[in-house]
Amino acid sequence: MKPRKLFATTCSVLLIVALLAACGESGARDFKLTIVFDNTTTNPQSLEGWGFAAVVDYGDHRLLFDTGGSGSVLLDNLRLVDVDPTTIEAVILSHQHDDHTGGLMTLLNTGIRPTVYAPASFTDTFKRSVRERTELVEVSDALEILPGVYTTRPIGSIVEEALVVETGDGAVVITGCAHPGLVEIVREAQAVTSSPIAMVIGGFHLGSASESQVSSIIAELRQLGVEKVLPCHCTGEKAIDMFRNEYGENFVEGGVGRTVAFSAK
Repeated sequence: MKPRKLFATTCSVLLIVALLAACGESGARDFKLTIVFDNTTTNPQSLEGWGFAAVVDYGDHRLLFDTGGSGSVLLDNLRLVDVDPTTIEAVILSHQHDDHTGGLMTLLNTGIRPTVYAPASFTDTFKRSVRERTELVEVSDALEILPGVYTTRPIGSIVEEALVVETGDGAVVITGCAHPGLVEIVREAQAVTSSPIAMVIGGFHLGSASESQVSSIIAELRQLGVEKVLPCHCTGEKAIDMFRNEYGENFVEGGVGRTVAFSAK
């Protein structure tokens, strides 16, 4: 091989390596979510409780979305799924209801100091109690927590934010209760990502909704391109059954210990 061609080939290889490295830094990363607080459980050793919390592993980062209604239940369930609280870098709170924030102070009282993200509308008393223990970030608009991880804009009369995580198969949307409306939450998620919505996970707040209302919501989610669903917590059994029947193999059961995973691009 002539030296000039060797140099060109070497430069091309180096360029490809550099591009791959750049994509690895800015592109999607491996994603795993584990439910650690819910009304039901997949493991008889786990504890059930009214509320929601989920551990999000994203590349080398570990986040906790909501903290359930009981600190003792949260810590027990974290232990059962082999999650060390000291590995949690950040806690994202969806809204200020006890079944989503009730475990936070017990968690912080273990001595860990994750950054807490919460809507700016949380009460001054709550925010002061967090700041006495760790850093608090007040969220008033959509916010990038990590490359590929976002909170939506907090919305609604019961102010709520969701978490959006980019994966190789699309964006995963995690919602606490979807008080502002599930469709509205998904639309807010679409405002922070250009990726298709691979999955929506969490409480859908449809326990008192009629069948026609749930059918309409499912149809709108289909139009928005939501591929998979994992409804739990406050969704309601009738609504969960309707999602199960509509989504078929793209429906995933909830419960403490349930894990879902998506790979990087």
